[in-house]
Amino acid sequence: QLTESGGGSVQPGGSLRLTCAAYTFDMDYFVIGWFRQAPGKEREGISCITNSDERAHYVDSVKGRFTISKDHIQKMVHLQMNSLTPEDTAVYYCGATVPSLFSSDVGCVPNATIYGYWGQGTKVTVSP
Repeated sequence: QLTESGGGSVQPGGSLRLTCAAYTFDMDYFVIGWFRQAPGKEREGISCITNSDERAHYVDSVKGRFTISKDHIQKMVHLQMNSLTPEDTAVYYCGATVPSLFSSDVGCVPNATIYGYWGQGTKVTVSP
């Protein structure tokens, strides 16, 4: 129900822009999160954005380098990734969940266990 795109191979210090699109439901009613899973590791939540006021949340490992944003016209969510390092190499997924799971003061949290809709992932490789 979600489709990710924009992955690829890039050198350290480079940038990529990932896109998450929903074709079977309206993103305006869901919290959207970005997650990644490196080989041999568990899926890690890295960012999310609320549906109502577009508040964003980032984990420390990507704060200041990644930016999540919503395109209401195209019904997409983007993840702009700058200053990429080899540690960012992973398959990146977007997920969706209902806003009622979060309190208004929290906004959203990229906890993979509470996101019920997923895409197939897009691979990001950062290497010299």
